[in-house]
Amino acid sequence: MIKLVALGLLCLMIGTAAAQEPKVTALMSKDLPENPGREALMIMVEHAPAGASAIHRHNAHAFVYVLEGSVVMQLKGGQQVTLTPGQSFYEGPDDVHLVDRNASATQPAKFLVLLIKDKGAPALVPAQ
Repeated sequence: MIKLVALGLLCLMIGTAAAQEPKVTALMSKDLPENPGREALMIMVEHAPAGASAIHRHNAHAFVYVLEGSVVMQLKGGQQVTLTPGQSFYEGPDDVHLVDRNASATQPAKFLVLLIKDKGAPALVPAQ
């Protein structure tokens, strides 16, 4: 019986640790001629129920707008916030995004992100 309970807990821990990565769709990219070498990139991020992103940074100004569901966000040194449709969030170029996850285990979440960044730079960089 103890082995069965231990096996069940191990499966639960593995399932929690393997949270589903988000689906990211590039919507548009536009050079900013008044700021040579800079571009705007608009992306859609979709989290499955209980989905989350790994710790990351953008090396960009990131403007987030929640479209569906609710998401939990936290920057290094900041408080966790839960955002619902119509609410927004900002990340600066030096911010490390510690928490980016769906607040629901049963409903998907979707948000729009506008990144202002160096042309050709990656939209997301893993961080620690």
